[in-house]
Amino acid sequence: MISDDVKKGIEKSPHRALLMACGLPRTQMDRPFIGIVSSFTDLIPGHIGMRDLERFIEKGIHTEGGYAFIFCVPGICDGIAMGHSGMRYSLPSREVIADMIECVVSAHKLDGLVFLTNCDKITPGMLMASLRLNIPSIFVTAGPMLAGYYKGQRLSLVSGTFEAVGRFKKGELSEEEFYGYEANACPGAGSCQGLYTANTMACITETIGMSLPGCATALAVSSKKRHIAFESGRRIVNLVRENIKPRDIVTENALRNAIKVDVALGGSSNTVLHLTAISHEAKRPIDIDLFDEISKKTPHIVSMIPGGKYYMEDLDRAGGIPAVLNRLKDLLDSSITVSGKDIKEIANEGVIYDEDIVRPLSNPYHKEGGLAILKGNLAPLGAVVKQSAVSSEMLVFEGKARVFECEEDAMNAILSGSIKAGDVVVIRNEGPIGGPGMREMLSPTAALIGMGLSKSCALITDGRFSGGTQGPCIGHISPEAVEGGLIGLLKDGDVIRINIPERKIEALLAEEEIEKRKKSYKPLKKDLKGYLSRYAQLVTSASKGAILREE
Repeated sequence: MISDDVKKGIEKSPHRALLMACGLPRTQMDRPFIGIVSSFTDLIPGHIGMRDLERFIEKGIHTEGGYAFIFCVPGICDGIAMGHSGMRYSLPSREVIADMIECVVSAHKLDGLVFLTNCDKITPGMLMASLRLNIPSIFVTAGPMLAGYYKGQRLSLVSGTFEAVGRFKKGELSEEEFYGYEANACPGAGSCQGLYTANTMACITETIGMSLPGCATALAVSSKKRHIAFESGRRIVNLVRENIKPRDIVTENALRNAIKVDVALGGSSNTVLHLTAISHEAKRPIDIDLFDEISKKTPHIVSMIPGGKYYMEDLDRAGGIPAVLNRLKDLLDSSITVSGKDIKEIANEGVIYDEDIVRPLSNPYHKEGGLAILKGNLAPLGAVVKQSAVSSEMLVFEGKARVFECEEDAMNAILSGSIKAGDVVVIRNEGPIGGPGMREMLSPTAALIGMGLSKSCALITDGRFSGGTQGPCIGHISPEAVEGGLIGLLKDGDVIRINIPERKIEALLAEEEIEKRKKSYKPLKKDLKGYLSRYAQLVTSASKGAILREE
């Protein structure tokens, strides 16, 4: 066992003494040492219930003959970090989480790992760490939150708060109603109720084979989640004994399956960043064009909020990810999972309990999958749109640019009423390098919806979007402004043409005009300190998953 490096031999007496000081009995020294990598925190609703789940994972580990050690990594709640400078730290925290886990596990020589995770950057950061370390691992995603209710209306975080801001500003909600929404939108523990980034990543983690069947949609407050936690604790001990490692599971087939389920669900556009980064750690790098290739062949069969009508609790009752896999079984590639079953076996066992929540391929919500990769002079390296959340009349759009150098300026313009029908809101200098940190633009996109502009305006950015985004909101524009991308050269009034069916995004500018602007362009420089300064020097383009350069 790997842990023999800290417990076997006369010369390891100091190591054993320190382990026994932590409470490890000498009688348990020969058991596999299993780390429970927990992201418990009082700061994130999706993580406040993890102390309970830690206990059930620990019980499972000890039941099966392992010995558990809990250690923690930090997490950031994107909803709380949203709309201010704190969001610059969210995506960079993904790399910190992966690095911290690498440090602890490599130093302490653990034999296997159970990753207890839930929210946006924590799950991909942990997946990256598991693949980098490549020791037996299993994931427990802590589960979605129950829907909120107010005056008979079902609410989510986005509809009950972010979009309510615009509606309140517009006069559609009274002050009593506005604060009633706020008080009832998030009723307790769990990741936000729709197919936002956290829940999309949970679905991907299950599909890719790194968590047990049913884990992604099992609610945070359910006994089902406790049972999965216990069984995951048992299973990791056997994964160690069988020497099944993450890179045995996260193969090219598994990555393709993950994208198929992602686009069939209509998941968050952030998965393009995260799966690209995860594939890099798996030593099986994928190109963002693969998302488009698969999306064109995979129907969108689940209508989840924010772009659709169902909540995660509905998907769970309809059969969860095994039900979705069952619908897609003829499209899936064979791939092993931590359960010991092949993904196609899980798909065959999946049961659909609601024919509208998980539709057959012959009756999809959209003929194509949820994501599209756009290219053109504005994004020669690619841009990402959640096309399943775009209304049919906005799939092709042409409008005049309203250019803003940061999210806050755009938000003020939207809420003040200065954005009109036919405008294309351009938010630049928010990319991985130029932000730095590639902030999410949920606040301005939700404000556009609340102000009634989602079917008459578009928004483009070199930043990114939350899974909560609706409408023609196009992010990840690469190259970004600070790298000399055309988005940095745009001026108010420039005409921008978006054609999602044809996968095009263009500024209608003559080449002579573009060259003229390039000569006078000076990238916006920001006064950076600390981690963000180092991050900006090492991070790569969004088209490469915003991974850090290793050289």
